[in-house]
Amino acid sequence: MKRLAILTLLALTAISSIFGCTSRVENSTADTKTTVITTIFAPYDFSREIAGGLADVSMLLPPGSESHSYEPSPQDIIKIQNCDVFIYVGGESDKWIEKILASVDKSKISIITLMDCVEAVEEEVVEGMQPEEEDDESGEDAVEYDEHVWTSPKNAILITEKITDALCAADSANTDAYRANAQEYISKLIELDADFQAVISAAKRSCIVFGDRFPFRYLAHAYGLSYYAAFPGCSTETEPSAQTIKFLIDKINEESIPVVFHIELSNMKMANTISEATGAKVMLLHSCHNITKNDLQEGTTYLELMQANAAALREALE
Repeated sequence: MKRLAILTLLALTAISSIFGCTSRVENSTADTKTTVITTIFAPYDFSREIAGGLADVSMLLPPGSESHSYEPSPQDIIKIQNCDVFIYVGGESDKWIEKILASVDKSKISIITLMDCVEAVEEEVVEGMQPEEEDDESGEDAVEYDEHVWTSPKNAILITEKITDALCAADSANTDAYRANAQEYISKLIELDADFQAVISAAKRSCIVFGDRFPFRYLAHAYGLSYYAAFPGCSTETEPSAQTIKFLIDKINEESIPVVFHIELSNMKMANTISEATGAKVMLLHSCHNITKNDLQEGTTYLELMQANAAALREALE
């Protein structure tokens, strides 16, 4: 992941040389809506639920693309410098944002980092997991925190509250509407949390297996799940070792685990290989990091994806 960050920063250096130290470009339309820019899907969906059409909400990450290899375009930088509210994760994979923010006038932008909204936990390498090879020039082991904070509905509530405060500050004329929308949405997130609690309470087991990366550290932590997976959540590795695959196959066989999970936009090769060797059913657990173009056009929501996750966990834990 650090190799990717270095390449991205080099690209940003070239972009910033074009723009220099930029200032906000004022829109010539007098009655424009408040604008919210997010990097990924989950906060994009939270924001549009809170805004209820009263603000323009958009996402930088193109639908269907891999978030960990995303590189910003000059147009993306212009969007960031001209928005009213900017929301990004704040982890290692989007270090590129810091260089952009250093070159824009932040006095007129409300900036939210998702990892500052919640209590972040360190990324975990569990038994059998294949750690990523890091290029750390300092020679020290830096602590890396798991970025996927939104995968827990409990955290989604905290993030929604922060976004609501930012929207109200940016657009005081619509404060009552934003807070009413947020309260209604938070009530749905509370119901979602209860759904997950009910699944876990009725489960016969508490362990899940991923033939993929594992971006669900916060979900597992919130509901007391243990897990085995091929890679950590932010790993850029795609080819598991034979030893890793064998470990996951053995775990499924030893514990009679009925499901092997993969994440969205995965090629599913690893999960399918494990399934063929064990008979475990291949199922999706969606991290809500990004969605397909078709899903975006159809208005797919975080709540829908997470409700499907609860149903998938019910089957996997029975």
